[in-house]
Amino acid sequence: MSPINPLPARALATRRHDEILKRLGAQGSVSIAELAEFFDVSRETIRRDLKLLSDRGQLGIVHGGAARFEPSEPAMSLRSQENAQGKAAIGRVAAGLVRDGMVVFLDSGTTTLAVAQSMTELRNLTICTASLKIALHMCHMPGVRVHMLGGEIDPGEEAASGIDMLEAMSRFRVDIAFLGGGALSPDGEVTDFTRAGAEQRGRMIALAAKAYFVLDSSKFAKLTPLRVPNFQRAAGVIVDARPQADIIDALARKGPSLVVAT
Repeated sequence: MSPINPLPARALATRRHDEILKRLGAQGSVSIAELAEFFDVSRETIRRDLKLLSDRGQLGIVHGGAARFEPSEPAMSLRSQENAQGKAAIGRVAAGLVRDGMVVFLDSGTTTLAVAQSMTELRNLTICTASLKIALHMCHMPGVRVHMLGGEIDPGEEAASGIDMLEAMSRFRVDIAFLGGGALSPDGEVTDFTRAGAEQRGRMIALAAKAYFVLDSSKFAKLTPLRVPNFQRAAGVIVDARPQADIIDALARKGPSLVVAT
């Protein structure tokens, strides 16, 4: 018997789109294979769905699927309230990589601030940072010299940025750098929100003897617009929980090691 009042194809597509966006909101990423199986449609149909949603700016296309697209980063005051326990765990592991007497670059951000807050037992450090909060915190620590890297202050990030900041970075010999980022994408790559941020982090990877990204699990499987230059030359990515298996596999192919804080 024929179904009564079958839904038109457009309505079915709209339902798929709503479900895809709902899954992206909950999971951060979706795969073409799992969506095709769930909706009982062809993979080509799902590819068309994802392309349409991508053209609307509602998601980002990645290899094998799609990821939640994050066009801009929340202000630091809002991010500081998210996953404080996970960021503290990352901070402790990162601080354990630092030795007395090192020159350390600390990027701006709430997770790098957690790194700074975990460095209380270290001495004779030279800290380079563009972050107002990190500089203020570290300058009160005994035996620590702080160099504030200049430039125009971004009120949302509470840190200096721009050409002056990039030039100031290049004057230092850095033993170890801890960098933030916008997302850890499904392709196993750290991406960023702005060209200035991506360029700054890419240059520091090239300058430092070792560079680590510090990213809490809220950044997993998201997609921000800009790739970070030299990402594959980074020593590792320190996180507070294991990412999805496909992200772990993709990151292993890129080169940087995965360090899970426990």
